[in-house]
Amino acid sequence: QVQLVESGGGLVQTGGSLRLSCAPSGVIFGIRTMGWYRQAPEKQRELVASITAGGSTNYADSVKGRFTISRDNAKNTVYLQMNSLKPEDTAVYYCNVNPLIGRGFWGQGTQVTVSS
Repeated sequence: QVQLVESGGGLVQTGGSLRLSCAPSGVIFGIRTMGWYRQAPEKQRELVASITAGGSTNYADSVKGRFTISRDNAKNTVYLQMNSLKPEDTAVYYCNVNPLIGRGFWGQGTQVTVSS
């Protein structure tokens, strides 16, 4: 069973940067969109950023200008570069991959903590 493997989370001070990576453990054919969601304590999971196979991107208003999503189609890997981090960015970040056919995949989550 294919799983999404995330890496890059951690503890950083306000204003710092982190880069998240996510890659499947096996082959996923026909990936349509890849994205990152986050969930803070006692809050609903929310979309942070997504990217289509053609490279079109979508960002939450709260991260525009600070976060950049990118993907390597050859490696089926998606990245999230997070700059100018704020304490309100603290959350568990989840990778999401949606193929053209079949169900989507979720990563196990990686903790991002921004200290003030």
